[in-house]
Amino acid sequence: MTTSNLAALQNRIGLRIAARLTQGAQTLPHDISERLRAARMQALARQKQAATAAELRAASAIWGGGSGATATAGLGDEALGLWGRLASAALMLAMAVTLVMVIGWQDDNRMAELAEIDSALLTDDLPPIAYTDAGFMEYLRLTAPSETPAQYQ
Repeated sequence: MTTSNLAALQNRIGLRIAARLTQGAQTLPHDISERLRAARMQALARQKQAATAAELRAASAIWGGGSGATATAGLGDEALGLWGRLASAALMLAMAVTLVMVIGWQDDNRMAELAEIDSALLTDDLPPIAYTDAGFMEYLRLTAPSETPAQYQ
């Protein structure tokens, strides 16, 4: 099959599909057809914006020698320079040091909380094995409130 025959076949298939879609669109309810119309309008507006942006990029490449397109798109590596790169590196280093300090502080707080819990368990009247006993909660529930310390209720 030659290229022209293939193109003709594709055109015929495209025309048949378009005719079928047009025929089906006439039987759609009004609200669906309105939503489709609004979606078409939005798609056309986006297509116009994309075409305008492409034209602006092409014009800035022609008239600005290519450097204008980079400046409008954002800061490239050539725009930072030595001091900009050093400032960025210093900022990254400061953020890394701060992150390490926060992690250390959280670890210290967690260790202090665990030490407090351990000391409360070890200095309590009950042995630590009582907390793992299945009947311990039943014991606490059955004992009188005056006999049970407030922390076990």
